Order: sequence, then structure tokens, then C-alpha cells
Amino acid sequence: MSEISAEYDGVMGTIALGSSPTWEHEVDALAQLLEGRRFSVLTGAGVSTDSGIPDYRGQGASRRTPMSIDQFRSDVVYRKRYWAGSHRGWFTFASALPNVGHRAIAALEQSHFINGVVTQNVDGLHRRAGSAHVVDLHGSLDRVVCLDCGQRYDRTALAVRLSRDNPWLDNVRDVALAPDGDVDVTEFDDVVIPECEVCGGVLKPDVVFFGEVVPFRVYSAATSIVRKSDALVVAGSSLMVNSGFRLVDQARRARIPVVIINRGMTKADAVADLRIDAGTSEVLNALALRLGATDVAEDIE
Repeated sequence: MSEISAEYDGVMGTIALGSSPTWEHEVDALAQLLEGRRFSVLTGAGVSTDSGIPDYRGQGASRRTPMSIDQFRSDVVYRKRYWAGSHRGWFTFASALPNVGHRAIAALEQSHFINGVVTQNVDGLHRRAGSAHVVDLHGSLDRVVCLDCGQRYDRTALAVRLSRDNPWLDNVRDVALAPDGDVDVTEFDDVVIPECEVCGGVLKPDVVFFGEVVPFRVYSAATSIVRKSDALVVAGSSLMVNSGFRLVDQARRARIPVVIINRGMTKADAVADLRIDAGTSEVLNALALRLGATDVAEDIE
């Protein structure tokens, strides 16, 4: 197995490449395909696994049925369960750091190879890595919104309220985190759930729940990024969620190249111009090296 080294934000790192004999040739082909093109990037949970956040379908992924928006809206028991599990996982989730893949994407954007990032993730790691033009397709867990009056809150401030009203929730350590920052809980009957301080309404994380649709303005921003690009790179997504797959279909209809970087099969494998079955951190890092985008540095919070 070979290795490559790279520096982002003054931090040197070494990444082991895949053992396939064609792996580096595939990266060469990728760099050649993207040379001279402004491309967009669509990312999924696989981009954040190297930051300690599990994906939805990979090995060891949670098989829980996601909570639907109808359940959350209509039943206080579901809201108690959600806020108990989400609060227990929040501080672990929020402490995750951008990995080399996030930093490579940021470096490629800052070097004007990437014209925008559309992410299906809700972890905010692209912005923390230095990416400036990011569309959070499914929202972001660091924001909370009132379903009744639309008031928005910072999640960290809300976590302070949850800890104050439910100090026993903070007694659990080493939680098994889910991709959405949630953890499994069995005791939640006594949870005091937060209410909107403006109208007393129902608070919800500013993310797309199962059964919800991506807001029109958000999806419009995502399609605009793809429409203005010369190629689309999909990184770390199986594309099983329709909102992401439709962006690939948009790229196909626009007759621009589609590249998929993902461990395992995806819904769009048959239509990809180039498919690399490998980890996103290693491939994106190698691509940044090939295109000469590794000298751009921004401070990471």
C-alpha cells in the first residue's frame, strides 16, 4: 500500500492509498478530466466518516428507522425522544473536526477549481474547513427553528437550556453517535423539551426530517451551482436520497461529466463518466495534489 503526504492549514498528514493497482491511474484520469474545468462537488456522509461521524449505509451504520416530520410535529413523546437522543449526541457531534477531504475541497475552491459545494451532510464541516460557497441541502444541526413563528436559535445556546432543565442527560459519556448526531435512548419520559421563547411554539432542528422536502430556495441554490459548473464530482454519497440523485440527473441532462468517488455502489454508477471506489479523503487529497491546490491555507476554528 502506498502513501501520500500533503499540508493543509500548516498541518502535515499522511494518507494511505487504496491497494488497487489502478487507484493512482484513476486519480490521474480524474485530474485529466477536470483540468481546465470549474466543477461542483456534491458530498454525502462518506466525506465525514474520517471525522468520526458514521455514515448511513456503510459498515456499522445505524439501521434505525428515521423519525418522520409527522411524528415530530404531532406527538410530544416523539419530541421528547428526539431531544433526549440529540442532546446526548450533540457535544460529540459538534466537536468533530474537518478531515483532509474537507480541507482538500476547501483548497480546491480557494484555488478556483471548485465553484461551489452542495452537501447532504448536516455537520457544518465544509465551512469549518474553509469552503465559502456551500449549500446545506438538508439543513444544519447547529441551527434550530420554531415551527410556529419561524424564530431561529443557535443550537449551542439551546443545548445550555436543555442541560439546565435536564441535567441527568449530561451524565452519559462515550455515546454511539448516529450520522445525524443522534444517539439511541430508552429513558426519555421525564425530558423537559425546549419551547420557543418568543411564542411558546415547537422547536425543531433546522434539518430536513424524513417526509419533508428540501425547501425550494435551497434546492434552487443547489441547482444553480451545478448549472454553472463544467463537471460534477459526487463524493461519499450512495445517492439513494432523491434530492442528491436529481442533481446528478441535472448534470447528465446538461451533458457535463459526472464523477463518483465512493466506497461501495451508488444509485448513479451506470451513468458516471468516471467511478472511483475508494475513500474520499485519499482521493480528494490526491486530486488537490495533482491540480496544485495544496498551498492554500485558512485557519480552522
